[in-house]
Amino acid sequence: MRRWIPTVIATTMALAATPAAVASTGQAASGPARTGQARAAAASSTATASSTGAVSSTGAASSTAAGKVNCAKVKCIALTFDDGPGRYTSTLLDLLKRHHTKVTFFLVGAQIGKYPSVVRRMAREGHEIGDHTYDHPHLTTLPDGDIRDELTRPRDAIKKLTGRAPDLMRPPYGDTDERVGGIAAELGMAQILWNGTSRDWELRDTAAITKKVLGLAKRDRVVLMHDVWPETVKAMPKILTSLEKKGYHVVPVTALLRGRSLAAGEVYPVGGWN
Repeated sequence: MRRWIPTVIATTMALAATPAAVASTGQAASGPARTGQARAAAASSTATASSTGAVSSTGAASSTAAGKVNCAKVKCIALTFDDGPGRYTSTLLDLLKRHHTKVTFFLVGAQIGKYPSVVRRMAREGHEIGDHTYDHPHLTTLPDGDIRDELTRPRDAIKKLTGRAPDLMRPPYGDTDERVGGIAAELGMAQILWNGTSRDWELRDTAAITKKVLGLAKRDRVVLMHDVWPETVKAMPKILTSLEKKGYHVVPVTALLRGRSLAAGEVYPVGGWN
């Protein structure tokens, strides 16, 4: 299994319709930041300016159940899962179904063809599906044509399997800039980052992952996880039960927007990393 060494990015775009998520967690790696607020701000403003229109407030497979949750009135938290689908994703889907919970999956194109039935099931059961590129590269290091190819291939594969192209993408390592934002806008996708990470790729321990995620719990937080690690999936029963006891509603990312639509190319959530 590949290990991702992410680039840390801080987004500074103001979102008036939702509370700014305050974050001080690292991304899913231990390397130093390569990009700063100025770069992220440029990505946000340019991508929004080049937007071809508003993106629907639902993802490729939106959750009807999640739509009944009013995150303006109750505590919501979005759990997101990257790099799948994988061999443990079906087990995670079984658990989410038992808890009547919807989440957001960001799929890697190279994995989609290996688990087509799992992708169809995600859509059928109402989970949000986003694009996580084909090969999980640092997009900012690629020429425009390669960035476009990395985003188009999984988008088309998801559309073929589910009947709907995703309108959300997550740049690997959180590595985005003005060019990436512009191409995402061109393809009609908002950029979803995170303001809390489980660091499951590094911890690889069920108890430690559980403790980390529960320690991150905060209203409107977007938490990064990976369904390709068995320890993460094993941690999920206690995570979901504990969050429920604390009064949290686990929802797809776009449910946090309270009905607002993201613009194509827009970066969400606002936050920062130390």
